[in-house]
Amino acid sequence: MDSDHDGSSADGKQGADGIAGLSFPYQVVAALALSLIGLLACAHVAMVFLHVSPSNTVTKQHGKTIDDWVYPEFEQNWKLFAPNPLQQNVAIHVRADVVGADGRRTTRWMSLTHEDAKAIRGNLFPSHVHQNELRRGWDFYVNSHDSENRPNGLRGDLSERYIRRIAMLRLSERDYGGTIERIQLRSATTSVAPPPWSTEKISTKPVYRVLPWWTVTPDDLPADGAAHDVEDNQ
Repeated sequence: MDSDHDGSSADGKQGADGIAGLSFPYQVVAALALSLIGLLACAHVAMVFLHVSPSNTVTKQHGKTIDDWVYPEFEQNWKLFAPNPLQQNVAIHVRADVVGADGRRTTRWMSLTHEDAKAIRGNLFPSHVHQNELRRGWDFYVNSHDSENRPNGLRGDLSERYIRRIAMLRLSERDYGGTIERIQLRSATTSVAPPPWSTEKISTKPVYRVLPWWTVTPDDLPADGAAHDVEDNQ
């Protein structure tokens, strides 16, 4: 019999398990790897804690570093648990002015949100872009503009250029038989209907926020430049 069931070898020596059973160089590597994982885990927990905590000295001094760590993969959205959880569906639409051989025409509204939902539905590992890029971009725009679509700070111009770039990236995937010269976006906000047992009365008619027409510039086009020579698939 080569060894006993308790792990002792024939010569009476007890076999070591785990890291102790490795040679010394491998023990060092394993210890360093575990230490690194522990440090990263602690750093991540600290970053998330600072992100969700009230404003303090650390967040004021290192807010950008914390945001760069958290966004977009580890974003904490507490609307589900808030006293007034989000009770609306917001869809972003876009249409375009296209100039082609048959002259100028305006496309019908296309729901960018619906296109993202189709890409996610049934996908076990959906793209983070399809899940959050459009939503975050629209939130960025709304939070940096007033109700008249006037920027309320330095981030207004950046948010406008960002949402325009997102729209043009999506439009460039379609062939509209001409050159897109202008685009217009709008949001359709629809309240979620209350459950059958509720006596609450809520209008489920969509409310639109329509942005002004924007002239397409080279900065709005995809990096490859094959942008807006975009047969109408709708």
